[in-house]
Amino acid sequence: MRAISYSAYGGPSVLTACRVPVPHAGPGQVRIAVRAASVNPFDLKKRSGMFAAGADAPQRPVIPGVEASGVIDEVGPGTTGAAVGDEVFGLGPASFAEHSVLEHWAARPAAWTWAQAASVSTAAEAAQRALDLLDVAEGTTLMIDGASGSVGFAAAQLALARGAAVLGTASPAKQERLRALGVGTVDHGLAERVAALDPGSVDAVLDASGRGSLDELIAIAGDPGRVVTLANFDAPEKGVRVSGKPTAFGALQQVAELAADGRFEVVVDSESPLDEAADAHARAEAGADGKVVVLPR
Repeated sequence: MRAISYSAYGGPSVLTACRVPVPHAGPGQVRIAVRAASVNPFDLKKRSGMFAAGADAPQRPVIPGVEASGVIDEVGPGTTGAAVGDEVFGLGPASFAEHSVLEHWAARPAAWTWAQAASVSTAAEAAQRALDLLDVAEGTTLMIDGASGSVGFAAAQLALARGAAVLGTASPAKQERLRALGVGTVDHGLAERVAALDPGSVDAVLDASGRGSLDELIAIAGDPGRVVTLANFDAPEKGVRVSGKPTAFGALQQVAELAADGRFEVVVDSESPLDEAADAHARAEAGADGKVVVLPR
């Protein structure tokens, strides 16, 4: 099958087209004929060598991608709730290929394009995990720093579905999208504007960007224990929790149900053929508005 891989760490140019054997679904897995796969920050960091511990190259060629959408064409041994022909989206390795194995999945909502379905799993899981840590529920007032990014946008919608009130920081150009959801918008890094929007207390703060001031976020929350970050690994020194390894896989089913009711949106920046994966990575690194997607078919 056709795939994209890299054998050295570096910029997007290390990505090349290749042919590799078709994978097979193991126990509890499904294989899909991939219709779309998205670029995630993890893919960019791994390709750059950030996790390489000083090595110049991976031990074997790496196929990037951790989420995809497509049609199930093989069901692994002992796997239940799935059948050949089902249209699904979900999480699994090496998704920049014509076929990929998913370890967690849900049915694709009819309202979503293949590109939208390929763009939601990592963000929804991370968002759900953080909201659980913060005990966001009906009556909670949540502030999200970086609410227009993929995780922040997902977190805002999941929090609203829980009955929470949501405030979110975003650049002026992206605030209207949040306001359409019912999110109170705030310019980046201005705590006094949060206070002006919500004269009551902020019960919890989610740092979805990792670029803001933790001290400011702690001041808004009133307690470092009421702040969770997804990306700032200096946080433990300040008493702020870091949301770690993926655990909230039930989020995939939840966002699918919300989407079926017209209550969950996914923003796609651009779509490119699989062979243009290097351009897709470059666009994602440059700061896309929404997810960047490649289409193997």
